Amino acid sequence: MIFLDFCQMENTIRKTGLTDWVRLYTKELYAWALRKTSDRELSQDLVQETFLAAAESIASFKNESQPKTWLYGILKNKIAEHYRKSLRQNITITLPSDEIATFFSANGRWEKSAGPQPWQGEAENLTDLPAFNKVFDGCIEHLPAVMNACIRLRFLDEKKGEQVCQELGLTTTNYWQLIHRAKLQLRDCLEKYWFRPS
Repeated sequence: MIFLDFCQMENTIRKTGLTDWVRLYTKELYAWALRKTSDRELSQDLVQETFLAAAESIASFKNESQPKTWLYGILKNKIAEHYRKSLRQNITITLPSDEIATFFSANGRWEKSAGPQPWQGEAENLTDLPAFNKVFDGCIEHLPAVMNACIRLRFLDEKKGEQVCQELGLTTTNYWQLIHRAKLQLRDCLEKYWFRPS
């Protein structure tokens, strides 16, 4: 029975041209997954899982959309599933106490002077500077996976908070806590490696 199913699936794959889809879309899907995850190996695995899922459900593809659109939809679900799994692994997200201390005064109030120093650079916008983008990308990559996903989806992909919550399976409260902590960590990282490089 299993052998018959596999043979039927293989015939279906040949008829629909899935092998052509692999050849045509692998690079684009990989680049998109890498932008979402910042992890080369994970991105490769997710793209492979996408094509496996496509092969298993190829019969449900009715040519109502472009194959590329259908594959992106599968990949998007695989990425969201990955982040949901990482959330379930009880990841504790805390800033080291010495880093937290730099944000607050002795009486527990926000330390206004703890903010980044004003930028006195040649470019009007820091994102116009390739060197800044390299530091910024490095700071995002070093965030815990869930924070990384929240920041990328919310600010780089410009999705609304409720869309991010839905994609990652987060509550609104958890989402806002993750965003707040991620901003603090990004701010601290940029302060150390861009505004006051050692």
